[in-house]
Amino acid sequence: MKSGIVFINLGTPAAPTTSAVRQFLKQFLSDRRVVEVPRLIWLAILYGIILPFRSPRVAKAYQQIWMNDMSPLRYFSQRLVDGVTKKVRERYPNNEIELRLAMSYGQTSISDTVDELLAAGCERLFFLPLFPQYSATTTAAVHDEINRIFSRRRDIPQWSWLRNYHRQAAYVEALAQSVRQYWSEHGRGERLLMSFHGIPKRNVELGDPYQRHCEETASALAMTLGLNSNEWQLSYQSRLGKAEWLQPYTDKTVISLAMSGIKKLDVLCPAFAVECLETIEEIDGEVHEYFVENGGEEFRYIPCLNDSEAHQNLMFLLCQSFIEEKTHLFS
Repeated sequence: MKSGIVFINLGTPAAPTTSAVRQFLKQFLSDRRVVEVPRLIWLAILYGIILPFRSPRVAKAYQQIWMNDMSPLRYFSQRLVDGVTKKVRERYPNNEIELRLAMSYGQTSISDTVDELLAAGCERLFFLPLFPQYSATTTAAVHDEINRIFSRRRDIPQWSWLRNYHRQAAYVEALAQSVRQYWSEHGRGERLLMSFHGIPKRNVELGDPYQRHCEETASALAMTLGLNSNEWQLSYQSRLGKAEWLQPYTDKTVISLAMSGIKKLDVLCPAFAVECLETIEEIDGEVHEYFVENGGEEFRYIPCLNDSEAHQNLMFLLCQSFIEEKTHLFS
């Protein structure tokens, strides 16, 4: 039975231009899973404020980080999938397994990818969202899209998905390995800050488990690294709008740490599988500046797992239960 594995990341503009960014933001921010503000109010804000004014600013930010004629998110996501593909074909040379990268928003879409795999004869599909911590704003949006795709088809393949892997031992160890490697090359800072992408506080109050998942990842990583409670902390970044989001906020935390006398700060973004605008431009750009402007001396950003060998091994492991038709899924 021919199988397909679809790795899914959030998405990216097709080009670092205002028009491409506007098209991407329109699709992304129109998703009801992403923004739960009453529809008419939100559409007025989206079309009247965000798209006209935010698109040019975001396009300029993308222009600063664009690499190899694509965004870092697409570049590293594709390299990750290419690496896992090689491992799968080496380990299962006699199995017919197709691996693809798709995006929740923008190209290549989940729908187009599914169509391609089914046209190639795949009868089993496995969807692997590259979001370690589950959130309705990301993972559930993927599930919605998968269901929309199959609701339009008569012949639905056997399919499964990975809901989250925030406590998976290989994931925590991959993060720990990246921190240890950074420390071995650059020395160790006075504090390790784990900055996760934020979501509105109301989402958690309504039942989203994302905050708990972030806290569990952070605690597991700290334990693996052998850190005391005063050697690490957690924060949330990338808030949008005036509503209260999960706290503590990364920008305010960094300013507070600098003003309290912390001179060397190590920062890691465990919720991001690969580099993107939020890690490069926001964390290693804006937040870096906040730290230095308020008395800090060394802001040391530890890169995402990207296409590292440890990350490829993790993704290969997560695919194995599907490939070998095991019933256990990591949680």
